Amino acid sequence: MAFFLGAGVVMGLSAGFAPGPLLAMVLSQTIRHGAREGIKTAAAPLLTDLPIILVSTFLLAKLSGAGALLGTISILGGFFLLHMARETFRARMQDPSAGAAGPQSLRKGAMVNALSPHPYLFWLTVGAPTVLKGWKTGPSAAAAFVGGFYICLVGSKVLLAVLAGRSKHHLGPRAYSGIMRALAMLLLLFAVLLFRDGLGLLGIVR
Repeated sequence: MAFFLGAGVVMGLSAGFAPGPLLAMVLSQTIRHGAREGIKTAAAPLLTDLPIILVSTFLLAKLSGAGALLGTISILGGFFLLHMARETFRARMQDPSAGAAGPQSLRKGAMVNALSPHPYLFWLTVGAPTVLKGWKTGPSAAAAFVGGFYICLVGSKVLLAVLAGRSKHHLGPRAYSGIMRALAMLLLLFAVLLFRDGLGLLGIVR
């Protein structure tokens, strides 16, 4: 059981601190709307990953059809990140649009996570096989892996949201605008990478 808990902790921390679309969204929402909204975004995997785990387990038995599905998901994620990059680039301090519709951080985080192929790829290649192996040892081993993974995955992003939220109070309008544009460029980069991954999974490009 200790092995599976340790594996979950290491993988969760690696995924939590690694640059990616969800982390960029956590930082973007934190700087725009405060640490609370960043924490909501960080919690998105708790909302989206159960169906991802189930779908990945199903696809694990039918790997022949996984490429097309993951490719389509990746391209949809790329388009969504393009939209978020545009919104982030145009953000200003005390953005009036934020007060009208609300930041909707959990929804945005859930969409980014669900439309990224990375959770699917992780559970297809590493997560689901590890859970199945742990289940053979005992249900507690499988639960330790999943629990350790998500505590560290979400916890690391929450920590970054809190740190970013504290630094927000020292930002002026010019620094705020520069950071948001940098985050927008990061989101744009991840959109391009998702398009590339999607086209590769669909066999259109190598």
